[in-house]
Amino acid sequence: MTASGASAATNSQQWQAESYARNARFVADLARPVVDLLAPKAGEAILDLGCGDGALSLTIAARGANVTGIDPSPSLIAAAHAGGLAAVRGDATALPFTGCFDAVFSNAVLHWIQDPDAVIGCVARALRPGGRFVGEFGGHGNVAAIVVALRATARRYGLEETEVSPWFYPTPAEYSERLRHGGFHVDYIELIPRPTPLPTGIDGWLDTFRAPFFQSLPSDKHASIRQEIIDLLAPSLCDSQGNWTADYVRLRFAAHLAA
Repeated sequence: MTASGASAATNSQQWQAESYARNARFVADLARPVVDLLAPKAGEAILDLGCGDGALSLTIAARGANVTGIDPSPSLIAAAHAGGLAAVRGDATALPFTGCFDAVFSNAVLHWIQDPDAVIGCVARALRPGGRFVGEFGGHGNVAAIVVALRATARRYGLEETEVSPWFYPTPAEYSERLRHGGFHVDYIELIPRPTPLPTGIDGWLDTFRAPFFQSLPSDKHASIRQEIIDLLAPSLCDSQGNWTADYVRLRFAAHLAA
C-alpha cells in the first residue's frame, strides 16, 4: 500500500506513519480498483507487499481473506499492528516465504525497487501453484513534470541526478517481459493516467517522497533550491486557486503462476 517495499534501493528513503497519513493518504484511497482486480476470496492467504500502515490490507481482510503484511518501516509496521494487521518487517527482494500464499498484492511500492526481477522471483517463490500477483505502481511517464524539475535543478547545482529521481517506471511491455521471465502468465496490464490532487500541495509531496534529496543539500541552499523546484512546477501542476495536482501514471497488472 505504501512506497516502502524496498530497503537500500530507496536511496535512504524513510517512512513515518504520521507524515505518510497526513501527506499521502490518497495513495490508499485511490487504490480500491486494484483491490477489485485482486478479487480476494474468503479463506485465501494473501500477502500485502509493502503494506505500510495496513489501510489496504484491512480492506482486503474485510472481504474474508487472511492477510499478512510486510514492510521495512518500523513506524508503519507499528501502525499496522495497532490497526490489527498481522505484519512483519522485511525486504521485498528477500521475502522469507515459500509456497505460503494464494496471492501477493502490492500498491505503490514496486517503483521504489531498483531490482524488479529480484522482487518478481521472491513473489513467485512465496506463491502456491496457480497463485496470483496483482498490483499497481508508477508506470512510464509517472510524475514526469516533477522528475524533470528535480533533474534540472540537480544538474544546475552539480548534484547527482539519479539521487533526485530513484524510481523504476516501466512500460507495460517491459514489465510484462519481466513477469514472463519470472514464470508468470500475464492476464492484464495497462498504463492508467491518473492526475492526482495533492491535499497538502507540492510541499507535502516533496516532504514525503523526496526527503533524502533535501536532506543532502547544504543547509544554506535548502530553501532556495526547494523554492526553485516549486517555481518550475507551478505553471504545470498548480491551478489559479493554489490547488496542486500531480501528473501520476499508474501501471496496473494481474498475473498468475501455472497451476
